[in-house]
Amino acid sequence: MFENIGMGELFLIMLVVLILFGGKKIPEIARSLGKGISEFKKGMNEFKKEITITDDDLKKTDTKKLD
Repeated sequence: MFENIGMGELFLIMLVVLILFGGKKIPEIARSLGKGISEFKKGMNEFKKEITITDDDLKKTDTKKLD
């Protein structure tokens, strides 16, 4: 997705962000973004665990039926 972005484009993006939000607001935005990503990862891990538990339960049920 970002293979074609060079240093000039990144500099321009950072300059626009700096102009739009100001120097004091950028750390707050970055912190909020980091927390959001962390919560998303935590939710995905919980979802994966739930799917795995459900899958394991189904496998156990299937083997009991075969006995």
